[in-house]
Amino acid sequence: MIFSRKNTASALTAAAATAVVALTASPCAVAAFSTTRGVIVPSSRIRSRRGCRPPSFATGAPLRAATTTTTEGGVDTDPVLPSFSTKEEYVSYLKAAGKLPSGFAVGTATGEFVSVEAPAMGKLPIKATVIHLTEGPTDSWAAVFTSNKFPGCPVKVGKSRLSGGHALQALVINNKISNVCPGGDGIAAAELVCDAVATSLNLSGGANSVLPSSTGVIGWRLPAKELAEDIVPTAIEALQTESAFAAAEAIMTTDRYPKLRSKTLSDGTRIVGVAKGAGMIEPNMATMLGYIMTDAMIEKSKLQSMLTEACDRSFNSISIDGDESTSDTVVAIASGLKPLSSEDEFRSALLEVTGGLSADLVRNGEGTGHVIRVAISNFPGSEYDARRMGRHLVNSPLVKCAISGNDPNTGRIAGAIGSFMGKFFPDESVDDMSLTLGGRTIFDNGKFVLEGDAVERELSGHMANAQLGEHDDFPRHQSFVEIGVDFGGSTGSDVTVLGSDLTKEYVVVNADYRS
Repeated sequence: MIFSRKNTASALTAAAATAVVALTASPCAVAAFSTTRGVIVPSSRIRSRRGCRPPSFATGAPLRAATTTTTEGGVDTDPVLPSFSTKEEYVSYLKAAGKLPSGFAVGTATGEFVSVEAPAMGKLPIKATVIHLTEGPTDSWAAVFTSNKFPGCPVKVGKSRLSGGHALQALVINNKISNVCPGGDGIAAAELVCDAVATSLNLSGGANSVLPSSTGVIGWRLPAKELAEDIVPTAIEALQTESAFAAAEAIMTTDRYPKLRSKTLSDGTRIVGVAKGAGMIEPNMATMLGYIMTDAMIEKSKLQSMLTEACDRSFNSISIDGDESTSDTVVAIASGLKPLSSEDEFRSALLEVTGGLSADLVRNGEGTGHVIRVAISNFPGSEYDARRMGRHLVNSPLVKCAISGNDPNTGRIAGAIGSFMGKFFPDESVDDMSLTLGGRTIFDNGKFVLEGDAVERELSGHMANAQLGEHDDFPRHQSFVEIGVDFGGSTGSDVTVLGSDLTKEYVVVNADYRS
């Protein structure tokens, strides 16, 4: 039996956000709240009021106060998040920026189960998240899944929904158990949960209109009965149309904090994305779990093309530990309630949202103490191979450990690059390659340029300035350890890849994953 990812259902306690009140004032918000519980009711009783080079990874910015960007359509996250002094400040920022696009509702709930595989562990927590399209099913949805040869059962179901051309009206996500290669019938378990969502929401498309996702321990059976009969109905009772923050928080496993990005276009259409993932991250055609919601009216084929491009430029350009998950899924889904005036602007906004989320995943990595950003220029091959080289560099244990210790052992960087080029591009010259660290040239014309203690202090200081707390439950800053790799010439591929260092905390987390 395979055991891997852990889901300590660690939910952050959110402080109240003063700006959230303003989010419900939009004329496009769904007004179907219960006066006694502050939640919305199933879709059959809901009415809405209608009417109403792009960056792959944002560059660092000077420290500034944590304020969101206010637009005509709402409040957005900044392309580069500000600095935060407390977890409460970060949570308040995300809540203010998490206004859902028109036509979406989100509900979450927590329950318990006892694992069949490890009953001695007793009752374990599990969370369910339901994303509901309140105005009916949509054909305009796109998805990108893991290429792992042992995909989770929800991935198999999702691929079937996509290839079958099914319209969607809901998504259901659980943490703690990934439903991968379980002893029982994992597909039947996933379908049972989908059927529970469809029945509770009275969806005309039935279970086929629900897309499932699971993340967590590999090899364990999904507690489908508990989810279908208790947790999912409770999540549906909690559906609300205000903010996506609850979803960002509920899908977490070993994540230390929730991740959410948003962007309002000039025509008022809106994109909001949430993602989870802290370890087992080196995606190939996907990420851990990511959900992107928009109220734009856009064709399915165009949305799929844009999502695939966005994943290549963001989620496929990061690595925490070099391990690709069996559950990787990114979904983009459109309610289609608002006309889209510019597909180019939508594409740029989608790239901003996915680029921000992917950077957040690395910064939130298990035990991450530094985020490494590698800018590769003029690579003598395709962008795909350039990304491979970048991931090879950030996955080098020697490079990771040196950066963790703020040790400018630059020979390890050159060694990792030389290893990759020797294995995969043996006929390509590296004579014109130059390297920079923190903006300072450290290698040029086949030689290192490192003379003097002042250079050593400068390089070490650059790493120290980018250091994060391994136990921090919010991102204090957006700084990177900056590495530049230029192969010379004026042709070739340019990409940016993100990675993280390797700390004792990463080992501790993954040595005690399932408890």
